[in-house]
Amino acid sequence: MKNIFIIGFLGAFAAGFIPANAFADDQPAPASADTHYGFLNLLDHRSSYGQGVFPEPFLVDDSDLEVNEARLDWLHTRNADGHTDIIHPEIETGFGLLTLEIEAPYERDVNNGVVTEGMDNIDLGARYPFQQYVSPGGLIDSTFGAGVEVGIPTQSAVSKNAELVPKIFNDLKVENFTLQSILGYSTLFGPGEDGNLRTFEYGFVFGYTIPHKQLPLPGVEQLVPVFEFDGETELNKADSGHDSLLGNAGFRINLKAIGRVQPRLGFGYVFPVDSGAREDVHCGFITSLVFEY
Repeated sequence: MKNIFIIGFLGAFAAGFIPANAFADDQPAPASADTHYGFLNLLDHRSSYGQGVFPEPFLVDDSDLEVNEARLDWLHTRNADGHTDIIHPEIETGFGLLTLEIEAPYERDVNNGVVTEGMDNIDLGARYPFQQYVSPGGLIDSTFGAGVEVGIPTQSAVSKNAELVPKIFNDLKVENFTLQSILGYSTLFGPGEDGNLRTFEYGFVFGYTIPHKQLPLPGVEQLVPVFEFDGETELNKADSGHDSLLGNAGFRINLKAIGRVQPRLGFGYVFPVDSGAREDVHCGFITSLVFEY
């Protein structure tokens, strides 16, 4: 299963370099000044990166540029022995093409009647695009970037180990269809059996934007069905090679702005895809409230 999704990421990579004449409908725009800029002229002013066309993921890490955004998620999952609730607040802000974020989740686990709860790691993150391709007619719009996440332990019952996760990502848009892909390499530091645990993380977010003119719902600017895969594979220790893959089927409702603030509601059904994920999650749901300001 993992290999299928790695191939999907490589497909997104290849899409960024497909010759423009491979699509008959993607006609060149009228001649104009060069739109490229940045280091080695690898960025493109025509890119839709950071323009709100990529839906905020539910399970997978966000990869789009966010200038000013606050969100609050609630993830509830169940298994044979109990359930887990994670309340996940997050703030993101942008400086040019650089996005900085801070997350402070709270986790509560109930396992055979035993409750374990506390603040999870405080996560600090940053991401930046390094290459963009926009075909002459704008049909294909691809952005590659890199990011890093640092988890600071709170020493609660659910947070004992620091974490470092370097990442690469691709945001691909083909007309109304979007695909966000992200790969990361996680290392845990600190005491206990999780110290020095290394994990390969991967995620894919498929979206299709339905604008108001196609579906004129009152107060709704866009409706975006979303389908996600969020996986991880342990790379060392006793469970080396153990894979866990979750899926999420949901949608985002981007409401019309209220002044400078645009609310975005999200709902999703979470389910295990492979046997590794099924050990911890039988089913679940996630709700998400985003404010862009």
